[in-house]
Amino acid sequence: MDQQQRAEEVMGTVISVAVRGTCPDDALDEVFAWFRWVDEVFSPYRADSAISRLGRGDLALIECPVEVADVLATCEDVRRASDGFFDVTADPRWPLDPCGYVKGWSAEVASRRLAAMGAPHHAISAGGDVRVRTPVGAPPWSVGVAHPFLGGELTASVTVGDGAVATSGTYERGCHVVDPHTGAAALDLAAVTIVGPDLGLADAFATAALAMGPCLAPAWIESLANYEGFIVDAGGGAWWSPGFAANATGLPTRAA
Repeated sequence: MDQQQRAEEVMGTVISVAVRGTCPDDALDEVFAWFRWVDEVFSPYRADSAISRLGRGDLALIECPVEVADVLATCEDVRRASDGFFDVTADPRWPLDPCGYVKGWSAEVASRRLAAMGAPHHAISAGGDVRVRTPVGAPPWSVGVAHPFLGGELTASVTVGDGAVATSGTYERGCHVVDPHTGAAALDLAAVTIVGPDLGLADAFATAALAMGPCLAPAWIESLANYEGFIVDAGGGAWWSPGFAANATGLPTRAA
């Protein structure tokens, strides 16, 4: 099957899009223009972004693009659902940092747009967070889960037809997730992978579970409707929910 593919560095990471079969003219141009717009609006690393200006008090929420209010409302929903372990105000470096949701959300929106433009068979990887779609009758995608200790290796693969795979961990960006309740870096888990229907929520859930640590994360993941999880702790031990194992291969007894 014919496949078109493009990768660009956007939002501080590499985003790649692969489209199998039909890909309308300019579809990939529109998708990457969307990612660049998201970076301009939501990046806490950019002093002139709407989210930075809002956090400093230089801009009112009503003056921001409507997507900002929508994103922050969903982040607040996840904060409540996670007992405060997902919190856009937790990182002391920035007043507002919704990156734990925005990267996945932006790829989720891009996937919907690609499908609406007539490209229903595709995979979008935003820094390792992946959204795939597969038409009826076509083979599903195999999504690799990066090994948190061995660069370039996989610790498992999961088969997904229409859905999302998000991973939050310390292996790529270091100790970037903070436990909002203590202010300390979340170090007890090396990586959390969440599989489910929506990449924005999967991304946020993975971030929250990483902050929770090994005592709380497994039970919380199992409480999530329509989402499954895979955890590797800092010592190399592995845990996964039954639904995750049903579609995964190569699961380790230990990852280190």
